Amino acid sequence: MSEFWQLVDDEFGSGYGRVLVDGHTLHGLGSRTAAAALDEGESPRAVWLALCREMDIPQERWLGIDRPIRERRDI
Repeated sequence: MSEFWQLVDDEFGSGYGRVLVDGHTLHGLGSRTAAAALDEGESPRAVWLALCREMDIPQERWLGIDRPIRERRDI
């Protein structure tokens, strides 16, 4: 779920992303909102992909943005 929310925030911003997840009906999920689909046990991956398709997100952004790998520091 944390990865789902990170993808939503990165693509739409935290405010608008929440509005989409809570209020936008996704036809690819049986005319449910993303929040309802998640609550009913749909996988976050399936919900994210449905959201990408519905909102016409280019396929190259479906996996999110590249983030640098944090270096591990041994103390």
